[in-house]
Amino acid sequence: MRYPLLAATALLLTAAAPATTTVAPRSRTFLLTCRAEVPVQPAGTKQLEFWMPVPHNDKSQDIRDLKIEAGAPYKVETDQYGNQMLHLKPASVPTAPLTVTLTARVTRREHLNLRATDDHAPAETEATDPNLKRWLAPDRLVPLDAKIKAQAQEVVAKAHATTPLAKARAIYEHVVSTVTYDKTGQGWGRGDIYYACDARRGNCTDFHAIVIGYCRALGIPARFSIGLPLPADRGKGEVKGYHCWAEFFTKETGWVPVDASEAAKNPDKRAYFFGAHDENRVEFTRGRDLNLVPKQAGPPLNYFVYPYAEADGQPVENVARTYTFEDVAQ
Repeated sequence: MRYPLLAATALLLTAAAPATTTVAPRSRTFLLTCRAEVPVQPAGTKQLEFWMPVPHNDKSQDIRDLKIEAGAPYKVETDQYGNQMLHLKPASVPTAPLTVTLTARVTRREHLNLRATDDHAPAETEATDPNLKRWLAPDRLVPLDAKIKAQAQEVVAKAHATTPLAKARAIYEHVVSTVTYDKTGQGWGRGDIYYACDARRGNCTDFHAIVIGYCRALGIPARFSIGLPLPADRGKGEVKGYHCWAEFFTKETGWVPVDASEAAKNPDKRAYFFGAHDENRVEFTRGRDLNLVPKQAGPPLNYFVYPYAEADGQPVENVARTYTFEDVAQ
C-alpha cells in the first residue's frame, strides 16, 4: 500500500536538506632527494653524532622506495610524536666530510576538512591524537601567560566568537589581516610569539606561533608541523627553504588544517587555507621543543627540519644541505 502524503512529505524533507559536495583531494607524486654534508671536524674531536628528519607516512602522504646512503651505520628512530629520524654515530670521527643522502618517492595529498566551513560535511576521521594534552601546553617561544591569554580573548571578543570553531576562525582571520609576510631585518623565523605580536611581520613560523598560541590560550588544542614547500607548477628543481603550518582541534570538526602565512601571501586563497593544506608540500616533523632519539646533548630543538649534528656534545653550525624534487607520474 502506498501513502502519497507521507511520500510527498519525505520528498519535501529530502529536498530541503542541504547537500554536501564530496570533494576529491588533489595529489602529486614526486621524487625527493635530501643531501647533507658534515664538514671535517677539528683535530682532537672525540665524537660526532648526526640526526636527519625522515619523512613519514600519514593520512596526507605516502613515503615509498626510501633509500639512505651514509658513510657509517645508521638507525631510523621514532620519537613520541611519531617523527622519524636517521641517527648516525661513527665509531671514529671521520677524516673526510660525512655525506648522507636520502631519496624517496612521495605522494602528497591535499588535506581538506570541509566541516570547518560546512556544518553538514563529515568531520575529520583521524584517530585520537595521544598527545592532545601536549597541544594545549606552551612552547618555549610560545608562552601561555596572562598577556597572551588577554590578547587572544580580545580577538575573539571583538569577533563575537563563542564556539571553539568560531574562535579559531577569528584568530586565523586576525593573524592573516594584521601580520605581513616579511623576512627582512632581525628576529623573524624563530616562531617567537612576542616578536610576531610586536613586529606584526615574519615568516611561517611567526604567523603560526600566534595562531597556535592564541588557540591554546583559549583551550583549543593546536599543533605545529614543518617540512618543505614545493612550487605549484609541476617539474623539478631545488627547494631552498622550509615551510610550516598548523592544525587546531574541536570535537565537532576533528583536526582542521590552516596555513595563515600562505593565505597572507595569496589573498585570493584566504578562504581556502582555513580548512585546507594544499598538496604542494611534504611534512618532516610535528611539534616544537623537540628531543631527538637518542637525545641530543644540547637543548631541545626549536623545530626539526634540517639535519643536525653535534661534535663532542656541541652543535655543528655549518652542516650543508640540499633538497631537490622531480614530479613523476602517479
